[in-house]
Amino acid sequence: MNRQDLINELSHYQPYNTQEKNDLNKIRSLLTLDNIYSRDNDQYHITVSAWILNKEHNKTLLCFHKIYDSWSWLGGHADENEDLKAVILKEVQEESGLTHITFLQNTIYSIEILHVKSHIRKGKPVSKHQHLNFTYLLEADASEPLIVNKEENSDLGWFTFDEVFKVSKESWMKEHIYKKLINKQRKGIH
Repeated sequence: MNRQDLINELSHYQPYNTQEKNDLNKIRSLLTLDNIYSRDNDQYHITVSAWILNKEHNKTLLCFHKIYDSWSWLGGHADENEDLKAVILKEVQEESGLTHITFLQNTIYSIEILHVKSHIRKGKPVSKHQHLNFTYLLEADASEPLIVNKEENSDLGWFTFDEVFKVSKESWMKEHIYKKLINKQRKGIH
């Protein structure tokens, strides 16, 4: 998917709620920036996330993210790759070791602008910025062995939807993003 494909897909995207409607409008206006797929843009850049379900669709895979010190979904930066589906597959494989991953939906499942606080990454300071995030709905076999990527996270685990709210320390993510994803899943929205 190149930039024009993304723009076309977003023109057909049906926002689930007000958060998505507002974020979609802002994201559309920012897609014209030359370096939007790169971290060289220190204010906004594109990221992808994975909402990974087990085969029964009653659990999701989370990692314990070192920077956020919380259980979190998997994902990462586009890093100049405009093929976002390829990026999310690569990120999931790198962060979890999973190799048998399938898309439950070929299009973007959820969109959000994520506010990232200043932090240290690989010994270097990173200023606060915003991730223009596209989430994909994936399925994996929960019996497949998980391999922790020590650079990114310190643990991996499958959690029921109710457990997600207990283990995540990020209140904004729990109330606005994970709750939205779980509600969409419970309503059978694909």
